[in-house]
Amino acid sequence: MKTALIGAGNVAWHLGKALHQAGHEIVAVYSPTEATRHDLAQQLPPTTPISTLDLTQVEAELVLIAVPDSALASVAANLKVPSGTIVAHTSGSQPLEVLQGIKGARAGVFYPLQTFSKSKPVDFRTIPILLEAEDELTLRALQEVASTVSSEVHRVDSDKRKQLHLAAVFACNFTNHLLGISRELLQQAQLPDTLLQPLIQETIAKAMLQHPFRVQTGPAIRHDQNVIDAHLHMLADQPLYQVLYRLLTQSIQAQHPQKPQP
Repeated sequence: MKTALIGAGNVAWHLGKALHQAGHEIVAVYSPTEATRHDLAQQLPPTTPISTLDLTQVEAELVLIAVPDSALASVAANLKVPSGTIVAHTSGSQPLEVLQGIKGARAGVFYPLQTFSKSKPVDFRTIPILLEAEDELTLRALQEVASTVSSEVHRVDSDKRKQLHLAAVFACNFTNHLLGISRELLQQAQLPDTLLQPLIQETIAKAMLQHPFRVQTGPAIRHDQNVIDAHLHMLADQPLYQVLYRLLTQSIQAQHPQKPQP
């Protein structure tokens, strides 16, 4: 399918490459930044980099909007496409309705559930793609495209997708931030980052096999207040990390109340 990409960031970078490799023709890449649109267009020959949201002269059957959520409404308000063009955004948290003001467009959602960085290759076949559309015909068209790049294609409405996005923030973004904190603490002690790698790998592996709450370990679940107090004292110069430590400890203990002594 002839496709235009609106955006040239991490999502567009990987999604564009996956579509290109699956045989779809990427006819245009839009970005307000000249360097980024040219960089992505060079990866997807013979794509044309464009500097306008007026796509009425672009021969695209599908337009995928891969921009930050904060920019999505503005892009939708200024986008112009030929009547009958499928226009889908790739956001996990924004509703389908954000696109329904685009004149002549058939609105949809094409949300790849993954964390993307340009420097890190991904196997798109394993990435869930969550679809939604304003009508069955548009949904089937999006499903046909999605199935060429992923073996995990699902129909999910806006409310469920927002809940999934919330869960993904905890699973990915917050987890990544906590891993960053752990690395900082190691660096402060002049210890190598590699020391935690086996622990991190085992933690994730267990969480994939069982409910994470059932395999929780550590001082919080043991209600080991001496260790908890010592850790909080060590974080005295990092008050935000203290707050995180306290809140996470409280959340773990709420899931695992201390058993009364016989």
